[in-house]
Amino acid sequence: MAADTPTNIRNLVIYEIYVRNHGPHGTFSDVEADLPRIRALGVDVLWFMPIHPIGQLHKKGSLGCPYSIQDYRAVNPEYGSRDNFTRLVDRAQKLGLKVMIDVVYNHTAHDSVLVRDHPDWFHQDASGALVTTVPDWSDVIDLKYWLGMPGGDLNEALADYLIDTLKGWIALGVDGFRCDVASLLPEAFWARARREIAAVKPGVIWLAESVHAAFVGERRAVGLPTLSDGELYRAFDLTYDYDVWPIWQAAVRGEAPVTCYLEMLRFQDCIYPANFVKLRCVENHDQPRIMALAPSRPQALAWTAFQAFNRGAFLIYAGQESAATHTPSLFDIDKVAWGRYELQPFLATLARLKKHAALVAGQFVVTAAEPAIQAGWTSAGEGLYGVFNVAAATGDVAVPLPDGEYGDLLNGRPVEVRGGRLALPEVATILHHTAALRLRPLSSELLD
Repeated sequence: MAADTPTNIRNLVIYEIYVRNHGPHGTFSDVEADLPRIRALGVDVLWFMPIHPIGQLHKKGSLGCPYSIQDYRAVNPEYGSRDNFTRLVDRAQKLGLKVMIDVVYNHTAHDSVLVRDHPDWFHQDASGALVTTVPDWSDVIDLKYWLGMPGGDLNEALADYLIDTLKGWIALGVDGFRCDVASLLPEAFWARARREIAAVKPGVIWLAESVHAAFVGERRAVGLPTLSDGELYRAFDLTYDYDVWPIWQAAVRGEAPVTCYLEMLRFQDCIYPANFVKLRCVENHDQPRIMALAPSRPQALAWTAFQAFNRGAFLIYAGQESAATHTPSLFDIDKVAWGRYELQPFLATLARLKKHAALVAGQFVVTAAEPAIQAGWTSAGEGLYGVFNVAAATGDVAVPLPDGEYGDLLNGRPVEVRGGRLALPEVATILHHTAALRLRPLSSELLD
């Protein structure tokens, strides 16, 4: 684990923004106007999807993908000017928000400025053509980090250029980097980048988009070094949840037992550093909206509540607060419907609970999977206990809480525990308790 990763990273609420689709015009100024509402949502960190000029050669869609970048050191004029961006950063920070930008260092656009100046920095086929190592990504070409064969010595000239670029964005006030397909780059590069950035600005947040386990296996099978999540933790504070994501999606759709997903959470606890941090979410720009994935709205909300309660930082993808069902296109203007922020109070409550003392300093235990997920955080003789009705079950359920009346922290309504049982909520219930509970983890036939 990165030696200087603070433990409170796991309590962050991160908000993902695609500027093109945010607000009426898709500009930095539109995002700036929305900052007070975003801050009121309980957000700590703004993550901007790539803000750089987009490649036009072999582009996808009418406008191209933001992950096909022409110039890492410039701002996309579609969004505004560099001054507009620095003003946005300043305004956000004055409201108490940190700003994270997307770093897309595995590949560039076909018409990148680096193609003109440094064609030798790219993967080439037998004919000398610049290529991607992922055939589906036809609008990009891959940077080559090794001198000679994959896994060899690091191309220090390329590393110098890219790290100097990061320092330039730090000089503009950026507080963190979300690193696209970070698993595809050498660990030595990330370790050097973190070390050099820390010397300029301590406390920068490093989020890795770690990739699906199957993708790691596919690339390694053809001789392309690819990092596991465990390796990424040597340079990053957080990694994606993609190591268990397919099992989670199957559980949400009702195609796999919820127990299977909860077993994978226990597996993460066993194989990563003790203070590891995962980015928990129910949707992002590459994945279906939870309102489209889950069989019903109550189940979508129950899963959202559980992932916010789960151990790890919590991601909100812009539009989630409007209960959006459509995942916006990356390649064209595809605006998020704004105005009816029907889930803003719900998400704001989850964000507030993310800062509860029990979640900051306590121990997380999953105690049950059926008929609903049950889990608790305990610290210094008190804590929070949650029941998450992800299966839309009815009836009541046994809970390890003393009998009595509790206030549901999600909606303020009273909840009664009688005879060690409480009525299943339609969505979820999170209760504060002052009992010295010794929560018993969910039993496991696979790992015990």
